[in-house]
Amino acid sequence: MGDATHQPQPPNIEPPLGMYPGRLDDRGRVKLPANFQQYFGALGEKRFFVTSLDRRIAQIYTISAWRENEKFLASYREDPKAARNVAFNAADLGAEADIDSQGRILFSTELRRELGIENQPVRLYAYRSRIEVLSEKIYQERKSEASTNPVDDVAKLEAAGLN
Repeated sequence: MGDATHQPQPPNIEPPLGMYPGRLDDRGRVKLPANFQQYFGALGEKRFFVTSLDRRIAQIYTISAWRENEKFLASYREDPKAARNVAFNAADLGAEADIDSQGRILFSTELRRELGIENQPVRLYAYRSRIEVLSEKIYQERKSEASTNPVDDVAKLEAAGLN
């Protein structure tokens, strides 16, 4: 999805930087790092939608960010079938959740099984208006891909304006 799905953050509230290790416990919950908890607290968001759009990577959205995505998917005309498929995947694997008093958020049984993350380590990072949750397998695939030509990638992006 394009930047149309990115919901602007209120001023001075920045998502956390970096990638963080986590683990889904035997009840399907992942403890969010403290800075993720602080970020969501600063946003004032209490409800979340935990899902996967591609059936490979989990996403944690605030309800307000997810509602923006629903509007985008409903109005996307360039490829309605793609929008319908993404919306289906999100609904099929998704569920609303809260952060409990210990900073944990529950993933649905269907989502955990589909992504192979039951009682497994995961990696979390902020991306656009969501938290991406990668299984160890997907993390290793992405790491390998990102490590293929990093010098060339950086040079190309610096030439285009990256600081």
